[in-house]
Amino acid sequence: MAQAVEPGPDFSALVENINVGIVVVNRDHEIVCWNRFMAAHSGRPADEVVGANIFTAFPELPERWLRQKLRSVFLLGHQAFSSWEQRPYLFKFPHNRPITGGVDAMRQDCTFFPLADASGETGYVCITIFDMTDASIYQERLQRTTQELEELSARDRLTWLYNRGQFETELLAAFRHRERHGGHLSVILLDIDHFKTINDHQGHDTGDAVLRHLAACIRNRFRVSDVAGRFGGEEFALCLPETDAEGARLAAQRLRQEIHDEPAVHNGMAVSFTVSMGVSEADSGMPDPEALMKEADLALYQAKEAGRDRIVVYGENGAS
Repeated sequence: MAQAVEPGPDFSALVENINVGIVVVNRDHEIVCWNRFMAAHSGRPADEVVGANIFTAFPELPERWLRQKLRSVFLLGHQAFSSWEQRPYLFKFPHNRPITGGVDAMRQDCTFFPLADASGETGYVCITIFDMTDASIYQERLQRTTQELEELSARDRLTWLYNRGQFETELLAAFRHRERHGGHLSVILLDIDHFKTINDHQGHDTGDAVLRHLAACIRNRFRVSDVAGRFGGEEFALCLPETDAEGARLAAQRLRQEIHDEPAVHNGMAVSFTVSMGVSEADSGMPDPEALMKEADLALYQAKEAGRDRIVVYGENGAS
């Protein structure tokens, strides 16, 4: 005697109330299921969209991409996935997070999985929409914090120019670029004259004011593409891509003139100071950036020996 089969559970309430978007389309791309999550976030109730072609009902969808995704699932019968990191959203739904979160619409993870029809063939595709907005906001904040920490680690805290390690990294990149593509590359090494005297006679706060003022002058006088760094103490370095020795000398002279014309100010008092500078240009036989910096250092030494407050280009006699 045949036994009655107990009916299985009805999952319709679960599909309707789960906090995940559920959309089911048939092979003609007609919507056959549209749950409460989708209705609430789209503002379109199920009785308005069920039976409609999904591309007609929602012309803003990425039609070409979505057709290819659905076609793959229908043909292969395999599940597919799309992350918000690859495509921020499928349906452009508003979100209820603060504007400061930095996202313009709900971020969504989407899964596409096949559903069998009465014949056992894949007759439908179920699309699930997961709200990933919080995760995207947290990840963006983490990335921003990481970038800020990296920036802090690359900067000299007093002058906010690059520290020595980061300057050397940037110089190496510029040196390799010149090796691959040709062109010019020059460096300027500069030192504040008699800086110890400023610290000893006027105090370290005054010395710090001089250092900050020099950094500001450097930022004012050099291009965005140029790289400036504080090597430590009163020594600074500049990397000038696409600049020959004469161009670097002229740039150094403009900086030197600005320092003469606009002294530092501390506690309302002008603090005059001078700098000595050494300039060097990379040549075809130069093995590495260290050799370039060594030449600039030798030129700087010559500038100091010649009386300070001057510029010397490596390989040239005399000071400017």
